[in-house]
Amino acid sequence: MLLYRMLSLFAVAGFALAANLAVTGSVCTITPGTNVTADDTPSILSAFQQCSSDASIVISEGTYNINQVMETTGLKNVTIDLQGTLLWSTDISYWRANGLPLNYLNMTSAWVLGGEDITFDGHGYGTLNGNGQVWYDFSNGVGNLAGRPISLIIANTTNSVFTGIQFVQSQFWTMAITQSDSLLLTDIYVNSTSNDGTSTENTDGVDTFFSNNITFRRWSVTNGDDSISTKANSTNILIQDCEFFNGNGFAAGSIGQYNDTFEFIENVTMERVVAYNTLWAGYIKSWTGTVEGYPPNGGGGGIGYAKNITFRDITVHNLTGGITEITQCVSYNGDTSGCDTSTFQVSNYTIEDIRGTIYGGSLANLYCSVAAPCPGISLDFTNVGTNGTRNLTCSNVVGADFECTGPAGYSPY
Repeated sequence: MLLYRMLSLFAVAGFALAANLAVTGSVCTITPGTNVTADDTPSILSAFQQCSSDASIVISEGTYNINQVMETTGLKNVTIDLQGTLLWSTDISYWRANGLPLNYLNMTSAWVLGGEDITFDGHGYGTLNGNGQVWYDFSNGVGNLAGRPISLIIANTTNSVFTGIQFVQSQFWTMAITQSDSLLLTDIYVNSTSNDGTSTENTDGVDTFFSNNITFRRWSVTNGDDSISTKANSTNILIQDCEFFNGNGFAAGSIGQYNDTFEFIENVTMERVVAYNTLWAGYIKSWTGTVEGYPPNGGGGGIGYAKNITFRDITVHNLTGGITEITQCVSYNGDTSGCDTSTFQVSNYTIEDIRGTIYGGSLANLYCSVAAPCPGISLDFTNVGTNGTRNLTCSNVVGADFECTGPAGYSPY
């Protein structure tokens, strides 16, 4: 083992004066090298390999160039101490050709991390910088551009804590969580904004898949898309004490994109959240029952349900769309011809103790499918101020405790 470590250190030290790795017992410490343009990925990957179990990985203050994909999975009882900044390269061709698969929606990532009993601590300043401006300019408003990488995928992870991490200018979605259980993600800062006004579409703060018992606490998300999104087979999700700026707000979905595939979202609670200038406080979206194209930008025909979704103790400031929306009209290229075909069932959706102001003209727009009307919808907008009429438009909502002011409009997001 000692010889292996000495050879590894020699190899890393000789790699164009990149970051240095020192291994002392069960602690792997990475420090910046003298060549500020060198690729530091090999040093970091070596640290994760040598300190993958009952160990600590310290990434010291400084900036580290990440020029290659990183797959650091199978960790056991590891502390990741991020004190510096991981800066992803702007080599678009490389990332599009080499992304690591999410194994869903044909999405890929720049870094896949996973294991059990992980503590990832950024101390409030440790940063992942995706150099996203090159991606915002390159995609030029094209949704789900092939090969645009998710900054970080947390995969097959249990009983772990991620805290104090900053994400700036993420390339695509900031984070995805898949096949994981019992995670706490707290005091996370996300800011994916353009420096020149180009679109920051697809800069979701985080998306969950096939995961249970996930808590998001004290997040600050500034972006151009969903702040936090729960997608296929997300259960027992708790969102607390967060702030959302300028994006779409919370999203349940989209879901139902794979034909005849049963998926669900269940037991989601969002509380003590403040939303500033977002489109919605939160919304629910499923694909139509007809199939057009293939994921990520096409699909439809999925089956299943979303139920027991509760928003409470929410403060909103100048929302641009309204408080909430249900749409079962998501489809390829915004086609709204199949809005009544979805059999994906939305039920037991509650919004209570919400206060503040909306800038748009509608409190809510609830378009449920004729094929699967929505029961158990409870909304209280008593303490919400508007800049005009208090529209609450609905279609195929059954047994509601409120009156609809008219039929809902199509919303093919």
